[in-house]
Amino acid sequence: MKATSALLLFTAFLFILFFFTSCGSSQKETQEAEVKPNVIIILADQWRAQEVGYMGNTQIKTPNLDKLAAQSLIFDNAVTTMAVCAPWRASFLTGQYPLTNGVFYNDKPLPNEALTMAEIYKEQGYVTGYIGKWHLNGHARGEESARDLPVPKDRRQGFDYWKVREVTHNYNNSFYFDENDVKQTWEGYDVFPQTDSAISYIQKNKEHPFVLMLSYGPPHDPYFSAPQEYQDMYDVNTLEVRPNVPIAYQDSARKVLAGYYAHATAIDFAIGNLLDALDKAGVADNTILVFTSEHGDMLMSKGVLKKQRPYDEAIKVPMLVRYPAKLGTKSRHVIDPIGTPDLLPTLLGLSDISSPKSVEGKDFSRELLAGKDLGNEAALIMLPVPFHEWKFSNGGREFRGIRTKRYTYVKDLKGPWLFYDNEKDPYQENNLADNPEVKDLQDELEAILMEKLKATNDDFLPADDYMTQYNYLYDAKDSLRTANYLDLGR
Repeated sequence: MKATSALLLFTAFLFILFFFTSCGSSQKETQEAEVKPNVIIILADQWRAQEVGYMGNTQIKTPNLDKLAAQSLIFDNAVTTMAVCAPWRASFLTGQYPLTNGVFYNDKPLPNEALTMAEIYKEQGYVTGYIGKWHLNGHARGEESARDLPVPKDRRQGFDYWKVREVTHNYNNSFYFDENDVKQTWEGYDVFPQTDSAISYIQKNKEHPFVLMLSYGPPHDPYFSAPQEYQDMYDVNTLEVRPNVPIAYQDSARKVLAGYYAHATAIDFAIGNLLDALDKAGVADNTILVFTSEHGDMLMSKGVLKKQRPYDEAIKVPMLVRYPAKLGTKSRHVIDPIGTPDLLPTLLGLSDISSPKSVEGKDFSRELLAGKDLGNEAALIMLPVPFHEWKFSNGGREFRGIRTKRYTYVKDLKGPWLFYDNEKDPYQENNLADNPEVKDLQDELEAILMEKLKATNDDFLPADDYMTQYNYLYDAKDSLRTANYLDLGR
């Protein structure tokens, strides 16, 4: 009888122990599942894909980005859908194509009703912060330029912590506005105090899930305004330029490249401080950290500067994504192309947040988490309206195109314009457009492009149609072209 009672007591003890152990384990698993990752986007302006050490460039100094790359996914073909500042930002924050959100021209306003990254994350309990260049307030027709004005609270698209300048390319002792529209100054080279603010934000919010966007102005021109110690790191006389820089421009290209590199290395130093701060705050493992750029810079390749054009120097940008908790810390190259509208849904997917219906881009988080490539055939590139340094009077033209992991195919309003085999011709010097020897391949790429345009409801109209539709004005009269432009030669 005693033995039976003892057995019953022992059995009851095991049941109770199992019950509480199971409950504790289940509760722990539930808590772990509920842990939300932080999201930090480090955005440079006009930093092209080729100019980082981790991609094989031996003359630029980017030790901190190289260290980050050793722990990150490296996107070999991150493609900016529209290689201009404001359109990239609007497309990134909304996950939409430029002709959907209406920001296909600089200094045009992103509508208040747009559903943006910060607003989506806030609905999931995140705090949100933005530091640096904004360039989405813009101004409507007939309004004065808003570049030097504070951004109204209802125009901040869901970001609460706010140390922002609409647009400036003066990177030394430049002013900005805080949450209360009070004018402040970033002392010295603005990359450094902006990074200090980001570090402070991380420390204050490390116990709460946050989204932070740190938006630098450089290495966008002016090219020669980085701190002198960084300019001194580069000898103009020893730098090599890309083979597609015409001989007549190579001296100028080396000079510009030295200043550009100085900006990049200064940013790299600041990123090193930010990475250290993440480690010290104890949040690095559970933070999705993205480094990328809006677009590249021709830097005298093909004899021109800056962006908008469909060449790799302008459309390809560096991109790293580190998320140790779910992606590990082993570096891996992602080869398939990814476009700007795809970034937001992919970040949401990595954060276990469903994309709203307004998002047009593709979510590639499953592929990334599974250790696969994207399975994406091509990224769409476009320029609905040429303007600024590539306005009509300077040879600008509307175009639509695709960038696959190997080929670039582009049409203008007259038909096929550019076709490059980037594997055989990495500097895009041999245009294969309408070459009968590659007709079948060109037809395949044409079909992919047409399918992309159909999927995005893009009728590929002349620029003036879009300017009229959105009630926009060209910035200068010499942007306008003659009525018979389709009859003119290329």
